[in-house]
Amino acid sequence: MIPIGLTLQPDLEYLELLEPAFREDVEYLEVCPETCWRPTLERGLVENDYRARYLEIGSSTNAFFVAHGVGFSVGSARPDAARRAHWLDCMRRDAEQFRLRWYTDHLGVTEIAGQEVGLPLPLPRTEAASQRVRASLRAMQTVVGDVGVENSVFYFHLGTPVGEARWLRETLSEPGMHLVLDLHNVYTTALNAGFDPLAYVDDLPLERVIEVHLSGGSESEAGWLPSRRVLRLDSHDQAVPEAVWQLYERVLPRLSNVRGITLERMEGTVAPADVPHVRAELARARRIAELAHA
Repeated sequence: MIPIGLTLQPDLEYLELLEPAFREDVEYLEVCPETCWRPTLERGLVENDYRARYLEIGSSTNAFFVAHGVGFSVGSARPDAARRAHWLDCMRRDAEQFRLRWYTDHLGVTEIAGQEVGLPLPLPRTEAASQRVRASLRAMQTVVGDVGVENSVFYFHLGTPVGEARWLRETLSEPGMHLVLDLHNVYTTALNAGFDPLAYVDDLPLERVIEVHLSGGSESEAGWLPSRRVLRLDSHDQAVPEAVWQLYERVLPRLSNVRGITLERMEGTVAPADVPHVRAELARARRIAELAHA
């Protein structure tokens, strides 16, 4: 059986509303480590109150934990050595406290020349960039043996968007280096950039997929861009669209080494009326997984 998981978010209402799902519907919990940290001027990243709440949920449900970060900056060309060392120290504390099964991060750059840029920026599809990502993953492997990156959503690209899949195949070439296959990211990028999502998937190293992400999103407001073009956003604020469920059904039987299926929602996006729908999505993800790997 492929375990089913759900994301933890730094939102007390979210955690309270979804407590029945954490207890009854999933085998694991996905934590974004940055939501457990608080930046300070004197001591760098320190633990915040959500860490204890997450650990309490895990203890009460017997679920295991995996980590999916957003800020290690796996693609940085000249990463700040002090920042990276401090980040790895934080990862070690997380790995010990949460007993992490695997640790993945978003593909891209979140630190440039000492400046934090927030959400990941895209990488060029070069061998030099591949080497930087592998070096970052090797550093992460000093903390957790199984590590990886997620195919990301970018709203501009350094190279053809569909070319990312083959580049990932070349990049994830060493033992213990995995891919998180985010199907809403595939759908979003294909919709925005105008390519066939299945063609993209065909070029991915599917044998490297350790985890699948399922989520939904929204459309941007027309006034955001001078052209008034509307883009699909990877906002994790809505139900999983049918097109993503169809991708999931098509792709899942091809994933021979997948270890988990995670449903993602962002903080502030779950009201009481949404809870039955989230739980139904978890059940649907499980039914499809059981049929695909019967």
